Amino acid sequence: MIESKSAYWSLLHRSRKLGAGGVAPIVTELLHPDIRFFGPHPVNDLVGSRSVEERFWQPLVASFPDLEHRVDILISGEFKGGTWMASTGYLVGLFAHDWLGIPATRKPTWIRYGWFDRVVDGRVTESYVILDIPSVMMQAGAWPLSPSLGVEAMPPGPATRDGVQLDQTDEAASAKSLKLVEDMIGGLMRYDGKSLASMGMRGFWTEDFHWYGPAPIGSMRGHADYERGHQQPFLTAFPDRVGGDHKCRIGEGSYVASTGWPSVRATHLGGGWLGTAPTGRRVGMRVMDFWRREGDLLAENWVFIDLPDLLLQMDLDVFARMSARQVSR
Repeated sequence: MIESKSAYWSLLHRSRKLGAGGVAPIVTELLHPDIRFFGPHPVNDLVGSRSVEERFWQPLVASFPDLEHRVDILISGEFKGGTWMASTGYLVGLFAHDWLGIPATRKPTWIRYGWFDRVVDGRVTESYVILDIPSVMMQAGAWPLSPSLGVEAMPPGPATRDGVQLDQTDEAASAKSLKLVEDMIGGLMRYDGKSLASMGMRGFWTEDFHWYGPAPIGSMRGHADYERGHQQPFLTAFPDRVGGDHKCRIGEGSYVASTGWPSVRATHLGGGWLGTAPTGRRVGMRVMDFWRREGDLLAENWVFIDLPDLLLQMDLDVFARMSARQVSR
């Protein structure tokens, strides 16, 4: 039973070696039998703990028999009357057998994840999960689209090494972190369509902040690099984007976590983003963010977008494109 965040953490830690029977306690002790699980494409929506075990966990462990769970950030909080646990880190293992059509490398592989669990009466009843599947494709040399504008590296945990928040935190600090993020997001919505400065982002971030984006967007540091590598290309492609439909947004200490399913809706009007041509399609983006505040500004941001799902809405099936590329080789 999950009676507290410490109990949740204890179960995660006990199940750290997922490839050595660690999945069983997650399914039997952590998940409600009727859990609603919202995973990344092509897993997508599942209902029931048995379905989560058979369609999410078993294929992963079959492909990565020594799979290990490493948590970099874990926070908890209340959102709209619900109790939530939000975490990010890596699933790590030797890539022994093909997974989702991605060719096995038989080498260590890092699967970056963002994870939100809603807990009711001691069990997880609702989960939202994004795995950075394009990163796994890149590690296998199988990514079929253009390379990143940022740096493709394994994003680290927090610079302060305090991302797993188990002790009771200062409520004032938590509120300060949450307000900073919400004010920053409000600024993002004030884009005038012409100048990035219209959003006032330099008033919310440190000069040398780290932005850890999903593959194949990559990571950037500081305002100029971020604007070049992500913000301007993204706004060119989706100039009318709006936010909403958040499933969870919580702050604890100097950390904030948020997800929506989808949390961004837009029209694909501009070309060049990830090497795509404009499609004119309306799209929804499954997004997760984790932020760390440093003083009065944001210093680090771990970002997840379910890109295979988004690209499929733009008539681009990365799995089919990857398979065709493998056949042509």
